[in-house]
Amino acid sequence: MKHIGILTSGGDAPGMNACIRAAVRAAHARDMDVVGINRGFTGLINDETQVLDRRTVANIIHLGGTILGTARSEEFKTRQGREKAALTLERHGLEGLIVIGGEGSFQGGTLLQNEYGLKIQGLPGTIDNDVFGTDQTIGFDTAVNCALEAVDRIRDTALSHERVFFLEVMGRNTGFIALESGISGGAEQLVIPEEPKNTDELCSRLKKSFSLGKKSAIIVVSEAGRPGHSVELAKDVENNTGFETKVCVLGHLQRGGAPTAGDRTLAGKLGVAAVNALYEEKSGYMPGIIRGRIALTPLHHTWERRKTLDPELKDLMSVLCD
Repeated sequence: MKHIGILTSGGDAPGMNACIRAAVRAAHARDMDVVGINRGFTGLINDETQVLDRRTVANIIHLGGTILGTARSEEFKTRQGREKAALTLERHGLEGLIVIGGEGSFQGGTLLQNEYGLKIQGLPGTIDNDVFGTDQTIGFDTAVNCALEAVDRIRDTALSHERVFFLEVMGRNTGFIALESGISGGAEQLVIPEEPKNTDELCSRLKKSFSLGKKSAIIVVSEAGRPGHSVELAKDVENNTGFETKVCVLGHLQRGGAPTAGDRTLAGKLGVAAVNALYEEKSGYMPGIIRGRIALTPLHHTWERRKTLDPELKDLMSVLCD
């Protein structure tokens, strides 16, 4: 294999640029040419491409976002849209494609593989950490550290004013970010979809804590598919307890900024692994990290199987966040 493409799709995540850099450098080490596709599958349909070489990817390892851009494409979901994408691949002589994104992006890549015989490797780039087949996704560590910094900063105000703060973090339909940032930040309570709490239970625990001398509290809330729902939750708690509550929704702050060392290293490992897999003519896999080692997971497992929270962290939550 001599000619490959690379694109980023879905939500951006810190470390995507480090991953692009690693893949390009690994490809050139194997005498493979790389074409970057701008704006994900939309750019593939419209032939928005650029040649990627060592100079192109120099000094991007520390940048957040993605130099290739990203977009969601409704047209790609149609057979006609994928035919246009296939023509772009043929025009540039691309034999393989690296897709950096989440399970939806992998499903798109798999369609190209099945319909046009293109060799595909998916790389898990999402802050949500909800992709099956890897202990950690590219961007997750940075998002957790962003949330942790917010917990530390809000604690100062919570203590000064003796308030209950609700800090809402992203995570789509999972509680990975909330769990790790809440435990590491010493949050008093966590609200995550995997361990649901009703308002009465939350109020009861807060009343008990304050009766034992607590004067403030931080509750980390996963958005759980309903961004902004912590506002309603805070109102319910204030009405039922009489404690003054405030809400901070981090939102897209967690996606931006320079990637952490952990995300840069992970991106480097996975970018090289994807190129190596394509060089060996492998297709339809996602390189990930499982128990510290590179592992190739069939792409269809990433959306057919559900990734669950680390049971040890869930046990820690029950001890430390109460």
